[in-house]
Amino acid sequence: MEYSAQGTRLNRRGLETRRRFLAAAVDRLATGGPDAASANRIAHDAGLTWGTIQHQFGDVDGVWAAVLRYCLGQAEPLFERALPGRAAPRERVAAIVDTLLRTYDSPVAQAVQNLRLALPRDRETLERLFPETAAALRLGDATWTRLWESLFEGIDVAPERLRRARRFVPGAVRGLYDQSRLTTFTDLDDAREGLIDAITAYLD
Repeated sequence: MEYSAQGTRLNRRGLETRRRFLAAAVDRLATGGPDAASANRIAHDAGLTWGTIQHQFGDVDGVWAAVLRYCLGQAEPLFERALPGRAAPRERVAAIVDTLLRTYDSPVAQAVQNLRLALPRDRETLERLFPETAAALRLGDATWTRLWESLFEGIDVAPERLRRARRFVPGAVRGLYDQSRLTTFTDLDDAREGLIDAITAYLD
């Protein structure tokens, strides 16, 4: 059951309006870069008025929070399906690295990346100007933490190393993904294997 920013329950038409706007937001943000972070332009792309968007989401902060939650809902199942049960640690690391690589190549991940680049980098400023958006980002971080811990459930890994790996792995895989788009001189399959080896060795 979903509600508008005004607290009214959304009917079928309202839900379709919300879906259309969020799909337009992902498309514009994924293809337009950080400069595409304009709620007014996205509303225009979706054939909606700003008044309709305000009714649905409230202000711009509510818009970006809804976009992030929508993207999280699209990405989370990808990771849940990747978890290889009782596989060995290296297989588990390989599963998360490969899922991150696939996810980074998706419009949803590109939309989040570009939106994040358009928002304040400083946490205090972000919390002050966009509290709902900051809360949505915290939700994404909590979801990643839960998924990462699920991946290594039953494996004897030092909690400190598991925590640190959870924090550096997305950036390391992002670097490998960016490299794959920028160069033809690196054996990326070999680089992937080396990254998986390095993470596994660190966790051991």
